[in-house]
Amino acid sequence: MDRSGSVITDSALEYGDALPEGGALLGLDLGTKTIGVATCDAGWRYATAGKTIPRSKFTKDCGKLREIVTERSIKGIVIGLPRNMDGSEGPRAQASRAYARNLSQALELPILLWDERWSTSSAEGAMIGQDMSRAKRAEKIDSHAAAVILQGAIDALAGGGI
Repeated sequence: MDRSGSVITDSALEYGDALPEGGALLGLDLGTKTIGVATCDAGWRYATAGKTIPRSKFTKDCGKLREIVTERSIKGIVIGLPRNMDGSEGPRAQASRAYARNLSQALELPILLWDERWSTSSAEGAMIGQDMSRAKRAEKIDSHAAAVILQGAIDALAGGGI
């Protein structure tokens, strides 16, 4: 727990306990230049790709995310945690953890850090399967990766595992 009382965890079980009544969730794929955004329904069934937000200063990014949280009545956030293939964490994972701490304090919502290995390649494969052009894929990859991250998390939450 951080100072605001919001949970920041990489355990779906602990995160689910922080959201006993469910609610819509926001999924984020944090890139160095953009933030991919996805949302899911309050029943945690389907993740849907949203917009891609160009990265800026944290305050500006947070303002945009706050608008989505308010507009969609978001109850929690799932952030992709970029682990190395061996499961270890490098500088990008530490940056994601720091972003989660800052976002938790700003928005006072529980945050789940979800292993995002393979999310981008999975999203790209799905878009190729939809016969999406290379240009369209480049434009939408981050939000689709956020949807893959969020779907993995809500599948675990709905099943009560991990």
